[in-house]
Amino acid sequence: MKLYKTKTIREISGQHEFRHSRSLGQNFLTDKNIRDRIIEASDISSEDLVIEIGPGMGVLTQEAAERAGKVVAIEIDRSLIPVLEHTLSEYSNIEIINEDVLRCSFRNIIERERPSGKVRIIGNLPYYITTPIIMKILKEDVPADSITVMMQDEVAQRIEAAPGSRTYGALSLAVQYSCRVTHIISVPREAFVPKPKVDSAVLRLDIKERKSVDVKDERMFFACIRAGFGQRRKTLLNSLSGIGMFDREIIRKVLTEAGIDPVRRAETLTMEEFASIADKLSEEQKNI
Repeated sequence: MKLYKTKTIREISGQHEFRHSRSLGQNFLTDKNIRDRIIEASDISSEDLVIEIGPGMGVLTQEAAERAGKVVAIEIDRSLIPVLEHTLSEYSNIEIINEDVLRCSFRNIIERERPSGKVRIIGNLPYYITTPIIMKILKEDVPADSITVMMQDEVAQRIEAAPGSRTYGALSLAVQYSCRVTHIISVPREAFVPKPKVDSAVLRLDIKERKSVDVKDERMFFACIRAGFGQRRKTLLNSLSGIGMFDREIIRKVLTEAGIDPVRRAETLTMEEFASIADKLSEEQKNI
């Protein structure tokens, strides 16, 4: 069943009286080449467990099931469950879970399945919850190997961004701290039904065994990042005051010791520089 064809999507929708939900951000992929690129980039093998977020009608699910040991597809829309049971009926290695991905425990799924291979997370993420989904996986330290997902192009640019760029910010650092980021393909809005208002991109995030930088206190590290970008037009001397526990003279001292000009802005700092500031502030905190 060629689920990437617009005609097929319409026929199945009619059979099941399914209506697309704007509130759930449903846009179904209609480009076979892009589907194939996502699956190839996911690097799925026969011993792997694939967890798919938002399977829709199953266009990625089918191909993943051809390669994986097991596919667990998480779909929030109850009206899509009978559709998926229809389109995926020939596969015995697919489990469909009708649940909100933001409330679902990836760790419980992995522990239950105990895959002998790797854990691959894939999906065409709803635009409105792309960042919460990715951060949920990273913050909960889900024991997955990679995340290969479609997302709004604007979010992909923020994740990929380097210091000094317009799109560089807290999200860039949060993801790059835990993952190696690879841009797989840019996807035009015309590749979906219904057509969204923006273009998309596919990124592969390989979760690192060891974080990109060593820090003494992760909470302080991310507090510095949030404060810096929370007032990104201000100098570091002013924006880091937003942490709330250090006066300006301590911040000035720490920046000087780290070799960082206090008039610089957060968007110019590398991850290593944020780590250095955080470590020095952690030492200062002991004296408060």
